[in-house]
Amino acid sequence: MNDAWRSDFERRLRATLSSADGSIPVILGLCGTGRTTVLRRLQEDLGAEACQYVNVERAATTPERFLEALVAASPFRPGAAAAAPTARAAYDAALTFFSEARRADGAPATFLLDGVLEFRTFESFPGLRRALQELLRTLAATPNRFVLGSRYLARASRALAATPPFVVSAMECVEEAELSRMLAAAASPCRGASQSPGVAGPADNLAPLVGRLCAGRPAVVRALARTMAEVTGVTGDPVAALAAGFDADGHIAAICCHTYELRLQRARGYGALKAVLDILAGEEPLTLTEVSQRLGRTPGSTKDYLSWLEDVDLVRSEQKRYRFRDPLLRVWVRLHCRPSPPAPEEIAREVEQYASRVAPAGV
Repeated sequence: MNDAWRSDFERRLRATLSSADGSIPVILGLCGTGRTTVLRRLQEDLGAEACQYVNVERAATTPERFLEALVAASPFRPGAAAAAPTARAAYDAALTFFSEARRADGAPATFLLDGVLEFRTFESFPGLRRALQELLRTLAATPNRFVLGSRYLARASRALAATPPFVVSAMECVEEAELSRMLAAAASPCRGASQSPGVAGPADNLAPLVGRLCAGRPAVVRALARTMAEVTGVTGDPVAALAAGFDADGHIAAICCHTYELRLQRARGYGALKAVLDILAGEEPLTLTEVSQRLGRTPGSTKDYLSWLEDVDLVRSEQKRYRFRDPLLRVWVRLHCRPSPPAPEEIAREVEQYASRVAPAGV
């Protein structure tokens, strides 16, 4: 595979994975940061016979069915994994498989566990109240190698805090060279555009602005690039394309809607949390007291709501003042969490204000 534009992040990840001390890399990134892409690229690099990618978010149903699916899709010899007549036995067998599975040549196996916190799904079954902790202890004690991934930064950081051999790394913003490549690729099918290596083109000139508008997140960059190709062309206006993307049927609105619902469904207090987000969408940052007064609830209740939002990375606190963790999601809430859809001029106005904050003229 061509490594010409491979990021320093991925190179450090591979170095940690191959270290002699048995370190276990943990990749944390919000929705759309490229966490799954990095894991699948690592699977391609290592080879299908040397590692197994497991999408835990999709496969975590019951322990019995998870074990069956895990072993059936694996390229590894199962070791001493036992029969599983109960949920407890099935989970024990899955842990044994992670610990004792080997490659065909007898070498240690490598597992890429995407959405590792979803092992908490099994904690509702009898005898599995500490399923995630049991998994982490097993991974730390086996010669097999692992890379873990999660979209939940706060929860994963707490679960793995000060717990060797886990090495936590946050996903970084997409590099400018990769931004240019993504923009050029999006433009090519629509305009027949091509760019010679080493020659600056329209995509190179737009890359810094696009990176700021998209908070460096690959999924948002791709969505904006598609919108630019469809609406304004690669040499057009990224801010205008961003406004088009925030339309009710736009690519970027779809990403924000997915993020909003996914994280709220993982939190407690669904309706009250939406109200808090609506307040912060109108004005941020705000103190606990200010949010409490606008919400019409006691500071104690409001503190709970804010902590639940922090738990799923929807808000963050700096010097006791709360704001959205994802600035793009704040724009979406302002536009779409209301009784009627926004008019085009409202979308344009909100996006212009957002763009002026993240990419002031001349920067």
